[in-house]
Amino acid sequence: MDAVIDRILADSVDVKQRSIATNRSTLVNVAERMASVLASGHKILIFGNGGSAADAQHLAAEFVNRFQIERPPLAALALTTDSSVLTSIGNDYDFRDVFAKQIRALGRPDDMALGISTSGGSTNVLDGIEAAHDIGLTTVGMTGSGGPLAQRCDLVLTVDSPVTARIQETHITMGHILCELVDRLLYPQPFE
Repeated sequence: MDAVIDRILADSVDVKQRSIATNRSTLVNVAERMASVLASGHKILIFGNGGSAADAQHLAAEFVNRFQIERPPLAALALTTDSSVLTSIGNDYDFRDVFAKQIRALGRPDDMALGISTSGGSTNVLDGIEAAHDIGLTTVGMTGSGGPLAQRCDLVLTVDSPVTARIQETHITMGHILCELVDRLLYPQPFE
């Protein structure tokens, strides 16, 4: 069991280090775009399936409540939390529409859509990104090695691993990096 634990930890650290190195400039670019979106009174709409749905909720909470400093709430919304909306769309239309319909209802030009898919091929995430493009939102994708999501987003953060758990662990690390960079951009004084 100790060897299994050591192997998992080593793999997780390796994937994170390689992915952060590969995506360093994109992380800065995404954080700057997020800060601009939020400073201009717009919002970030975040969505994904399964573990990525949990990541969407986690990151939205970090923006709305707080991350590491005391600051005003920032406008972010996880599109994975309203069970009545999700189940009515899934029942009346199709599960692949659950994010696109919410983007059309809640998204406004100059908002941001952050779609998370470890495979990069989740049809409902792809359809949500397409709806966001149609309205004029900046689109950001978090994915594994790419897939169609990487081709459809304005900015993409990739994780080069075949293991879903390592991808999800790295996504949340990247999300936390984005949260701190946005805080530093919008509220630099506490960091001085």
